[in-house]
Amino acid sequence: MNQPSLKSPPSVLPRSATDLPPLSEHEKKVFERQIQLPELGEEGQRRLKAASVLVSRVGGLGGTVAMLLARAGVGKLVLAHDGEIEHENLNRMHLAFHQDLGRRRVDVFDETLRRINPDIEVVTEPDNVHEGNVEGLMRQADLTVDGAPLFEERYAMNAEAVRQGKPLVMAAMFALEGYVSSLRPPHTPCLTCLYPEQPDYWNVKVFPVICPSSVLVATVAAMEAIKYITGLGDRLEGEMLYFDLAGNVFRKFRVERRADCPVCAAPAAATA
Repeated sequence: MNQPSLKSPPSVLPRSATDLPPLSEHEKKVFERQIQLPELGEEGQRRLKAASVLVSRVGGLGGTVAMLLARAGVGKLVLAHDGEIEHENLNRMHLAFHQDLGRRRVDVFDETLRRINPDIEVVTEPDNVHEGNVEGLMRQADLTVDGAPLFEERYAMNAEAVRQGKPLVMAAMFALEGYVSSLRPPHTPCLTCLYPEQPDYWNVKVFPVICPSSVLVATVAAMEAIKYITGLGDRLEGEMLYFDLAGNVFRKFRVERRADCPVCAAPAAATA
């Protein structure tokens, strides 16, 4: 099917520059280096401060995304993740430490992020995303970064992102491989276009992971979120970035919408 132009608005935020929150003198000092980026500037930094991002889940991938967004000056993070800190989390979760073993994950993440950025607002959901909470979680955010290991969660976020007309950054990794794409139907495919059925090889609760793999995927995903918020650079819309660190392979693929997609090709979604 013919896709609309991938040219996207400079920011997902509807606010004009005059409506953006000001930066304190402390914030100007903290973010001085990135404000120097000509594509960002002080207005871009104010857009980051005004923005809210949902991250689910908040493990080695999602937790690194949350950390990077907090350091970049995003004003609000909505985090969804159940359970407590376990030993096997500590090889990759930058928001958790050995003394946190046995503590509720979202409490630990909240504390660490506030140490990184005392001005950030953190909203925590001590549960994974599911059909019962996805609408409320997503309504609190301008966009979503999907780092969930299970496709039930991914499909729930994808469908709700289409319903609410909000961008979703799809980020995933397995062992030494990683995948990132920015989804914004009708300008791009949705997740169901890319994966009409759950890929069994990828849909596992316990999978092999080493920290550099999750950090690399998270870095690209966090940058995609920053691009949506500020308009900086080109996004991975209509493209998927793939890498395999075992062979140092990096590739970008074009991805297409499916005319028969049951999620984003529905009349309500297509005309939104």
